Parts: sequence; C-alpha cells; structure tokens
Amino acid sequence: MKKQEKPLDKRFKIAHREALIGVALVIINFIIWYGFAYGLGSAKVEDYTYILGLPAWFFYSCIAGTLFMIILVILALKFLFKEVPFEEKEGGAE
Repeated sequence: MKKQEKPLDKRFKIAHREALIGVALVIINFIIWYGFAYGLGSAKVEDYTYILGLPAWFFYSCIAGTLFMIILVILALKFLFKEVPFEEKEGGAE
C-alpha cells in the first residue's frame, strides 16, 4: 500500500511564491548594479561624467539603483505579497 501524501498547506505555497519574488528582486538589483557599474565604469577615469560630484557609474548603480529598488520592493509588497496567518486552522490536529 502506498502512503497517501497530505496536500501542501496553502501557507507554504504562498511562502514559496514570495520567496521566488524575493529572489527575482535580488537578481534585478544585481543586473542594475552590475550593468551601470561595469557598463559606465569601464571607461577611462579622464572620460567619466559626474553627477552631484560622483562618477555617473557610481551614482546610477549605487544611488539611483538603490532608490529604484526601494520603490520596486514597496510595490512588490503592496501588490504581490499576501497577509498569511501563522496560527493553525480551527479544528486541526491537537
């Protein structure tokens, strides 16, 4: 006889989905940072352009990229994440 598997709790499915969203946000952050830091930063120092006294590659990768990611995380939390109760359902196993 095969043992019947219990269906996965809905909370774990939600947590798994939200973990994948978190990983996607990290990958987006790395791509933005890497793209600006090594894309604009690979020029000769004499050819750098400056924004607010900072090299453009640093400003876009570290300052603007961070602000963009903060906004992206806020939007993800507001629209993609769900409130999940931590308590067991009523009438569950004791």
